[in-house]
Amino acid sequence: MDTSWGTAMPQARHLLLASAAVTGGLVLAAPATVAAAPADPPPTIVVENGMTQPVFSFADAIEERVYVETPLDTNHDGRRDRVAIDISRPRETATAGFKVPVIFEHSPYRKNVWGDVPYHSVLVDELPQNGLGDRAAAARADAAGIARAEAKGNLPGSLDDYYVPRGYAVVLGQSVGTADSDGCSTSGDAAETLGTKAVIDWLNGRARGWDAGGAPVTADWTTGDVGMTGGSYNGTLPNQVATTGVEGLKTIIPVAAISSWYDYYRANGLVVAPGTFQGEDLDVLAKFTAGQARSEGDCADEMAAITAAQDRVTGDYSRYWAERDYLDARRVKASVFVVHGLNDWNVKTEHFAGWWDELAKRHVPRKIWLHQGGHSGPSSAPVTLPNGKTWTYKQTENRWFDYWLWGVRNGVTSEPTAVVQRENAAYTTYRNWPDPAARDVAVRLAAPSSLTTGRTWGRTEQSFVDEGRTIHPDALIANPEVASPNRLAYTSPALTRDVRLSGRPEMRLRMAIDNKPDANLTVYLVDYGPAGSTTAPFVVTRGWMDPQNRKSAARTEPVRTGKLYDYRWTLQPKDYVFPAGHRIGVVIFSTDQEYTLLPLGGTRLRVATSGSELHIPVVGGRAALGF
Repeated sequence: MDTSWGTAMPQARHLLLASAAVTGGLVLAAPATVAAAPADPPPTIVVENGMTQPVFSFADAIEERVYVETPLDTNHDGRRDRVAIDISRPRETATAGFKVPVIFEHSPYRKNVWGDVPYHSVLVDELPQNGLGDRAAAARADAAGIARAEAKGNLPGSLDDYYVPRGYAVVLGQSVGTADSDGCSTSGDAAETLGTKAVIDWLNGRARGWDAGGAPVTADWTTGDVGMTGGSYNGTLPNQVATTGVEGLKTIIPVAAISSWYDYYRANGLVVAPGTFQGEDLDVLAKFTAGQARSEGDCADEMAAITAAQDRVTGDYSRYWAERDYLDARRVKASVFVVHGLNDWNVKTEHFAGWWDELAKRHVPRKIWLHQGGHSGPSSAPVTLPNGKTWTYKQTENRWFDYWLWGVRNGVTSEPTAVVQRENAAYTTYRNWPDPAARDVAVRLAAPSSLTTGRTWGRTEQSFVDEGRTIHPDALIANPEVASPNRLAYTSPALTRDVRLSGRPEMRLRMAIDNKPDANLTVYLVDYGPAGSTTAPFVVTRGWMDPQNRKSAARTEPVRTGKLYDYRWTLQPKDYVFPAGHRIGVVIFSTDQEYTLLPLGGTRLRVATSGSELHIPVVGGRAALGF
């Protein structure tokens, strides 16, 4: 068990069953005690097998709309913005004084999104940073299933259907500058964070709210304890708010969530798109969530400011991006249950890994659930714990909320910290993530096309020419045994046993650009079948870098044409098992048609293999790797 749990335990709120007796006397022949009919016991949750049960009538639930005042004025109209929230809660919160905790999902996607917002072109004659000299200038997210049909007497989505009968209130909020809320969309900054935090403040009596008619409304029906959850952008907002340390936020479950907007739209100085959304950037996402009317109307100036500040020329990390970075858990008081897909190329895996590292550093109570899906939630496959008990993800989510919001002692924090779905879809558990048994192994590039853990001799250099604008990565990773003028590919011997990677691979590349001042730089780690097999290659992970940002993502420095430099950067974190008989492959190329800007071809890159190696975190170290 991860000792980071410490002795943290929320104060249990036990709702005691009460009985009342009224005594009185009628003096007839002898004194007599007359018992009045017992009063109905106050409502309470019912817990079985460590989980709250659906004992409250969902059909009788109370629903209401409240407009919560924020401290913001994002559209600069001289009035504080209000955010709209919709609430569903058990009827007993109004009829029997039953106070309940809240499960809160905030979202910028509730309604009126700009579905055909224009994207940036990624076709460029040259990379925009090529003419910078010696200094740099200072989403559409996955909305599938988010724009849901409104059902009378029921909030969108399934949170209220599931949790209101179990004794929770569910609050669905609308981000500042979106849907029915006031203001302008600001995509990830402090304003968006404070607009979300205001809802938690209102639930705890620290902010004002009104109904649609303008009458003040208070949340006298809640304990004030709040848990947040959501997927994609809806999961990012809990990360944002947790970093404020707001009182009342007891736990968050971010699913496929962003922890740094720079890492969503950039990579080591390169402009890099989220998977399947080439040409999207922060301004595109802001316009998408705000809707066309706001984006081209009252919020046009704000949208223009985002376009200017995001800097698609240098790709450098700046103060603007730092304001949209949540990798600081110093003020986090809420526990965190991280959930992410190991094959998510929209919100890439560095988002969960960087956040997880920071939570560990600050000893925040935490749990992690990694599945084999992409930009989605986990499957319903069960996981069997070492004690023999079996739980699905939804049951684990339920028990997590029960523990932190109702104080149910169900043992969820004593279970293994990490749950990982393996490639065969079965779940297993680990003491932590990355696996503590992982050891760094240097795998060296050996000309012409092999990988080795031994020493390499000589000063071999190999070149390739960038034509990624017209050649898809699938073609570049195919047939690694065949020389290609447009990439370099290296493969290991066939593995004698299964080899598990757990953590971040790191590329260390000695390279020169022979005929341009800059280039895209891309590396794929690939699982190849046995030599000569027809098994399709599988991209395990990827990584990108701007050679001009070799020293820092925040600083562009010129590259001297023809000079060899040492470059170092991490690929996206991964937990993956290479099967016995397969080969580990490293493919180096320049422009990535799926992610980077697409300049005209012809850039020549030269790699010194003797100074280049990929460091892989292998469970069991070099001995487990076997070559």
